[in-house]
Amino acid sequence: MLTAIGTVGPWYDGGLPPWFLLFPLFWILVIGLFIFIARRTWRTNHRWAARQGGEGVLRERYARGEIDETEFRQRLHVLRGEEK
Repeated sequence: MLTAIGTVGPWYDGGLPPWFLLFPLFWILVIGLFIFIARRTWRTNHRWAARQGGEGVLRERYARGEIDETEFRQRLHVLRGEEK
């Protein structure tokens, strides 16, 4: 009968070591956190760009004199979702 002494290690009993699950869990957490941060950043930037687009057009119309200050402020409140 041949035995390989020293090739396996003292912790090996034929199964996987208990800390073996930490590696996949770590990478699942890292990838999940990356996806969460990326989606949150994209959503925030998308909302900001949409709001700035509408406000930008409104500012241009006010600057050209197409609307007066009262109408500008009313429409700005509507765009921002603020109540008077």
